[in-house]
Amino acid sequence: MDRRQFNATASQSLAALIALAYGQAYALSLSDLTNAEASQGLKTALEKGALAAVGLLGKTDGFLGNDKVRIPLPGFLEDAAKLLKSLGQGKRVDELLVSMNRAAETAVPMAKDLLVGAVKSMSVSDAKKILSGGDTSVTGFFAEKTREPLGVKFLPVVNKATEKVGLAAKYNRVAEKAQGMGLVKKEDANIQQYVTRKSLDGLYFMIGEEEKKIRQDPVGTGSAVLKKVFGALK
Repeated sequence: MDRRQFNATASQSLAALIALAYGQAYALSLSDLTNAEASQGLKTALEKGALAAVGLLGKTDGFLGNDKVRIPLPGFLEDAAKLLKSLGQGKRVDELLVSMNRAAETAVPMAKDLLVGAVKSMSVSDAKKILSGGDTSVTGFFAEKTREPLGVKFLPVVNKATEKVGLAAKYNRVAEKAQGMGLVKKEDANIQQYVTRKSLDGLYFMIGEEEKKIRQDPVGTGSAVLKKVFGALK
């Protein structure tokens, strides 16, 4: 073997060794993660995503100013709104729409403790299962653990915000009769329950958006454990 061939072969071997070492050091898979790492990484993601979503929604125009989560009038009232506006009731319709979204913005910060509490209920097996799930598996976990108790907490806040608008009570009376005739869905027959449900839908949607960001760019979160855990999924 001449000198040039030896140098080329040596260089190729060195490159192969470097690549192997790099791969062993950084090419993690879920099986490489310890139970503690998987659990810590997911809990960090859960809390980070939940608090970010609460921060985005739980402020003035958090719902009303966001096209993705703004709560519209229930379908039945949306259809009637055009007629009401033609009868000079446009201001009242707008007041109801604003009050619905303001109610959601006021209620969402109340979710913080329950969301963080749900993180503590996470088991190691749950952690690995969710890590290998889809882009919104964390969101699904939160909804399963917190939707019912959060609905109980949100409803009084929504009641208080919407009762100031006379149109809300009128809607409920008309919608109740319309439901009996099959013109309104049961879940839309009470505007307070409708707003509560939509508030939770918006909250879980935003948690899902934050989860996607963490999965797509774990390095950008500034968390070493998230980088390691979610980097293993790429």
